Amino acid sequence: MPSLKDIRKRIGSVKNTQQITKAMKMVAAARLRKAQESIETMRPYSYRLKDIIAQLAARADTQDHPLLAQREPKRVRLLVMTSDRGLCGGFNSGAVRLGIERRQQLMDDLNEVRVEMSGKRGVSAFAFRDLPLDESFTHFEDQPRFDEVEVIANRYLDAYVTGELDRVDVVYTRFISTARQQAVCETLLPLESLGDAADDSEEDGGGESMYEFLPSAASILEEVVPTSFKVKLFKCFLDSAVSEQISRMVAMKSATENADQMIKDLSMKYNRARQGQITGELLELMGGVEALKG
Repeated sequence: MPSLKDIRKRIGSVKNTQQITKAMKMVAAARLRKAQESIETMRPYSYRLKDIIAQLAARADTQDHPLLAQREPKRVRLLVMTSDRGLCGGFNSGAVRLGIERRQQLMDDLNEVRVEMSGKRGVSAFAFRDLPLDESFTHFEDQPRFDEVEVIANRYLDAYVTGELDRVDVVYTRFISTARQQAVCETLLPLESLGDAADDSEEDGGGESMYEFLPSAASILEEVVPTSFKVKLFKCFLDSAVSEQISRMVAMKSATENADQMIKDLSMKYNRARQGQITGELLELMGGVEALKG
């Protein structure tokens, strides 16, 4: 049976932890708003870029573009996105688990698989399991910048064009809504065919009359297609950043509520113990009085 002093210390310790979790929840909420602003700002640009690419594909022959060429995958690059910090629920465990599963699938089917990791938590998880990493990135903050992501994207593009790799898969946590985030694996290279997008644009009434391309649609497509890949990769980083902050905010909210319940339980336990101690002292006092009377 713990003493009253031990229970008081435990209550004080839980209250201190609760203050920390409250502060972390508020910080996560503030960072979440900034991360959401970033991804909401990028969405109109992404949609407009997709529309322009569809218009370009309707006028230019996309069959010979190196980033659209479909070839048998033999060398694959797998990028897994996690966070640098913990205390964010199942955010990291979900991405790491899916990354390990995808890595095993690729190694069973293909000749060469290189795994790259973004985030200290993922690096630690792979090191704990003795799984090798070919590259790791630990410099991305809560708000990844496009110029930072562009460096990685350019390396992938150059390797794909020269034939050093045949496919790029990305494992990240997709932001669906504030109530739902899901770890997914997407293939970003080679880019999907632009034919369907062009057909959709023409059906919507876009056709060839919406834009006039100078010097030519084909030359502009050479610049726009790599940009499309960079934007997709950047969106993966933004989705991961938003999902991380949501997971941390929910985890800290749950921890704060659990701490509050622990404080109530410990307070009740303390009051009962104190009441029992007072009752024992009264019984001893009454016993002493009776002994004096006798």
